[in-house]
Amino acid sequence: MQPSIIDKINTLKAQRNAIILAHYYVNDEIQDIADYIGDSFYLSKVATTTEADVIVFCGVSFMGESAKLLNPGKTVLMPDMSADCAMAHMCDVDKIKYLKEQYEDLAVVCYINSTAELKRYSDVCVTSANALKIVRELPNKNIFFIPDENLGRYVAEKVPEKHFIFNDGFCPIHKNIRREHILKSKRQHPEALVLAHPECTPDVLELADYIGSGILFALGIYYMLKSFHMPENSLHSESIRPALPVKEVLLLGAALSFNNIGIGIGASISGTLLLPAAFLTFVTSIVFLLTGNQLGNVSLFRLSDRYADLLSGAALVVLGGCNLVL
Repeated sequence: MQPSIIDKINTLKAQRNAIILAHYYVNDEIQDIADYIGDSFYLSKVATTTEADVIVFCGVSFMGESAKLLNPGKTVLMPDMSADCAMAHMCDVDKIKYLKEQYEDLAVVCYINSTAELKRYSDVCVTSANALKIVRELPNKNIFFIPDENLGRYVAEKVPEKHFIFNDGFCPIHKNIRREHILKSKRQHPEALVLAHPECTPDVLELADYIGSGILFALGIYYMLKSFHMPENSLHSESIRPALPVKEVLLLGAALSFNNIGIGIGASISGTLLLPAAFLTFVTSIVFLLTGNQLGNVSLFRLSDRYADLLSGAALVVLGGCNLVL
């Protein structure tokens, strides 16, 4: 029997000690064979922790550049060299140099969705999730936000004490989302919440119930819908399902433990002693982890990937919904 394309890919991965990173935006068949799936920032972080010699980055050019900048000793391969982000190029170095001459304390804040050349002339690189926090903590009064004007205006609205110079860059996809589109959808689905990315135009953001990446909620919906269209001979299999490395497990554990801040605040307000609260949190966490592990091993819960996508999507929707409410 002739080896399948997946078998050939897995053989090459083993021979070259390679991993495949895929952005959420790529087609399903690419995500199915990827070792890691996420946004550009997450995949860049994965690239810095992997022990692979070769990184196959299924995304656009600036993502591959970021991975190479963070891993100069590794080989980064882009399967499609023509895949690009128009907004990543919507600023030029001459403009940066000119404004630095005009403003003595200018900080050039560069969105991660940009070329390596723009990052080179910037003072700090941000994501849509941390842009507000970083800009707020900068000592500079004057901020030149590149390349996305919409994200820059969203941050500026939250930090009125700083003076922003906006670039005329934009994401063509987000710019094509019109206010009238949202209003029409709201008339058709009056109970629906509107989730908007800050790359959208200000008039769209005004209609949003939640502004941010909304990734948990959106991905949950995506995977639930995806499960209904997945063929029986899905590309998923035990042989290619990646396992989380120790570093990723530790990061996940640290992120989940962040909820303990809320427990500490609740304990202080209610007058509960901290040590008993910490002990009970520890015991219940162990119990729930062991229970979940046992449930995962029960044959009833060993579902096919078709149902795993549906259930994982539902779980993401619940978690994302909680984040939206809170």
